[in-house]
Amino acid sequence: MDSGPTESCKPCNNNVGCIPQNGSSIIHDSHPPSTIASPDSTLGRHLAHRLVQIGINDVFTVPGDFNLNLLDLLIAEPGLKNIGCCNELNAGYAADGYARARGVGACVVTFTVGGLSVLNAIAGAYSENLPVICIVGGPNTNDYGTNRILHHTIGLPDFSQELRCFQTVTCYQAVVSHLEDACEQIDTAISTALKESKPVYISISCNLATIPHPSFSREPIPFALSPRLSNKMGLEAAVETTVAFLSKAVKPVLVGGPKLRVAKATKAFAELADACGYAIATMPSAKGLVPENHPHFIGTYWGAVSTAFCAEIVESADAYLFAGPIFNDYSSVGYSLLLKKDKAIIVNPDRVVVANGPAFGCILMKDFLQALAKRIDRNTTSYENYHRIYVPNGVPLKSEPNEPLRVNVMFNHIQKMLSGDTAVIAETGDSWFNCQKLKLPEGCGYEFQMQYGSIGWSVGATLGYAQSVPNKRVIACIGDGSFQVTAQDVSTMIRCEQRTIIFLINNGGYTIEVEIHDGPYNVIKNWNYTALVDAIHNGEGKCWTSKVRTEEELIEAIETATGEKQDCLCFIEVIVHRDDTSKELLEWGSRVCSANGRPPNPQ
Repeated sequence: MDSGPTESCKPCNNNVGCIPQNGSSIIHDSHPPSTIASPDSTLGRHLAHRLVQIGINDVFTVPGDFNLNLLDLLIAEPGLKNIGCCNELNAGYAADGYARARGVGACVVTFTVGGLSVLNAIAGAYSENLPVICIVGGPNTNDYGTNRILHHTIGLPDFSQELRCFQTVTCYQAVVSHLEDACEQIDTAISTALKESKPVYISISCNLATIPHPSFSREPIPFALSPRLSNKMGLEAAVETTVAFLSKAVKPVLVGGPKLRVAKATKAFAELADACGYAIATMPSAKGLVPENHPHFIGTYWGAVSTAFCAEIVESADAYLFAGPIFNDYSSVGYSLLLKKDKAIIVNPDRVVVANGPAFGCILMKDFLQALAKRIDRNTTSYENYHRIYVPNGVPLKSEPNEPLRVNVMFNHIQKMLSGDTAVIAETGDSWFNCQKLKLPEGCGYEFQMQYGSIGWSVGATLGYAQSVPNKRVIACIGDGSFQVTAQDVSTMIRCEQRTIIFLINNGGYTIEVEIHDGPYNVIKNWNYTALVDAIHNGEGKCWTSKVRTEEELIEAIETATGEKQDCLCFIEVIVHRDDTSKELLEWGSRVCSANGRPPNPQ
């Protein structure tokens, strides 16, 4: 049984997620013309081999009786490592984080109890356009259609509940209950995930993984996708119309959005930035995708909570080109952006819309930006205007000796830690706003989950991201409320010998919710977080913890984490005042509260 599209118009990144084969098409039949199955030609080995072929070297798992045989074959595959997680939610978040750096990720759980537990993480990956392959060990093939009631279900003989839940948060679903079409289903699911840049669901009956079958050749043909091309006439017309529109503008600007990732267009955006001369900004959820070391970069455009002087330049422009934007209530600060449609060019992954006028479809963003870069007239007016009004950022007030640590002081020191060998993970909450103000050096990674905004995401995502880029040191900024949701998988970080530095910001509650709408439910039970991590460490592996309350203690902790303990997982609990928040969160929270509190429209 399967459902979902088999064709897509999304481009493929030949560096991750697939192997270029001179434009070859999707492989559905990967076996030689032999009817004799090798003992090694099993479904489980075929799946494992495919995962390695598309760039996955780590799979995040929680064992259950329906997936154990499959796990045996996955971990037997050279080049594929099993990362056992503490729960399914974190396994899904880890696959999310892994996909952000590697281009694709995978998790394996058991039927229904595991599937429904990982569902929230898969929904988040769907919202963020991440190809995550969610593999579930399913019931024995003999139990389908028998009216039997199985464990791990809700007590009904209908086994489709899990599938129906996944249908809305994945772009393809494959229920593998017959060996004859298993190869085709698996390959179609994987290819669809890569083409659509969305999660897929693969359920594999527990008694099929170890059975040899002729369709699973010992050495499958390398996996490849056929590249998608832009409509040439449409591309030319879109570029010509855009050049004509922008040439009439006096002070146009260029803004990068989060869909630059799914469109594989970050390099093309940089080419256009170099060519146009415009002031360049990034939307908050695109931080890390737009080069902040570019000479015309002016910061984050986020309406009323933008980088200083950035919103003034963007919103006063007479033309703005947004590449891959998402305008939701969070990114628009409660729908309060001062933008006009008749001034905007919106470039989506496969479509260009020029102001109120024509729209051009079947055009890849990457192709459009590259072609536009060759034709655009250089105009530096908006950046010159920015340069004239710009006043350098101030520095936090100097702390008195043993003064309680302030958040702005902490992030001033985190800024000094950043380099091309680091990456920042920002948890949902005030870290969104504080990390947004960090200036990223070239090569420094940056990730956060803005569209879905699930608190607790960062623990699993940090695990997955760090596992995918072992040469980078990940710096995770996590609030105490979020940490309490998913804290267990610090254990997995230690077991995997990761060197992440976690700043646990202990301010006694859900600060982001406080600034939207306060109440007693935003206050949480305080934990001794360093003691908790020490207990998880339990003398096994490399882990170092510190609790800091002043700037002096913070400086000492950072020196230790980046020096003597640089090969350890370092957990620094930072005690700050409950009301110590960024000014941006105060403004953003009030506007989102206003948007949430709008009365119903008259009937």
